Amino acid sequence: MQVQPAQLEALVAIVDTGTFEAAARSLHVTPSAVSQRIRALESAAGRVLVLRTTPCRPTEAGEALVRLGRASRLLWSEAAVALGTDDHVELAVAVNADSLATWFRDVLGDVATWGGAGLRLDVEDQAFSTELLRSGDCLAAVTSDPVAVQGCSVEPLGRLRYRPAAAPGLAASYRSGRRLDWSRLPMVVFNRKDDLQHELLARHGATAPPVVHRVPTSADFHEAVRLGLGWGMLPNPQLVPDLADGRLEVLSRDTTDVLLHWQRWRLDSPALDRLTESVRRAAAASLRR
Repeated sequence: MQVQPAQLEALVAIVDTGTFEAAARSLHVTPSAVSQRIRALESAAGRVLVLRTTPCRPTEAGEALVRLGRASRLLWSEAAVALGTDDHVELAVAVNADSLATWFRDVLGDVATWGGAGLRLDVEDQAFSTELLRSGDCLAAVTSDPVAVQGCSVEPLGRLRYRPAAAPGLAASYRSGRRLDWSRLPMVVFNRKDDLQHELLARHGATAPPVVHRVPTSADFHEAVRLGLGWGMLPNPQLVPDLADGRLEVLSRDTTDVLLHWQRWRLDSPALDRLTESVRRAAAASLRR
């Protein structure tokens, strides 16, 4: 199968922008040129690679070539930097919100000192971030999935521990003696995918309370719990300072450990290798082994 770089670039551009016309604008060519490249690529592959929907989506075969296109783009960028014809390499990474708000910030600080590297972060739940690897949208991901995506390597990073917490005044309002009324105590969840709170309720034989708030950013979720909007499962790096100054209290001895992994494409890429080392150091400093 003969694949031309321009054909792969057209395929990636369509997936990134959603339409043939937008892809043409991003590549500074005509829509007709993009269509010709995709037809030639589909002819070489012997199958449809792009679903002409709104937005356009790659087929399963198309996803494999999107990954090839993104990998080629990274390697070409690194070669261009080495030759002095470009000044940066883009690294697309998926990371869950709680990691980004806590231990992954050390990675950001490290990359800030490099020069010549640009991070493009996609915030996704750790249980779903591997989909971004499969689709080729990301080169690497912080994920809870220990099974490597095809074409990727995987390694454990450590455990991010969560504990149930609430503002002392709120907890006191729903406590009788030592008993906490879990089924009435207002609760905060991150989004529809967040089941940490519901798992803890099940341990206590409780149902979801009538009032459940949804706050879909890590910093604001933390602040909502601090302000007494409801109780929530907070990661230790956020929780410990608030326990020390009395702004929050732990509601039970329950803990939930989320085992995080680092998955990355198997590429001979100095930039991706350097990023991996940075992630390892940050995880070793903050996560439970």
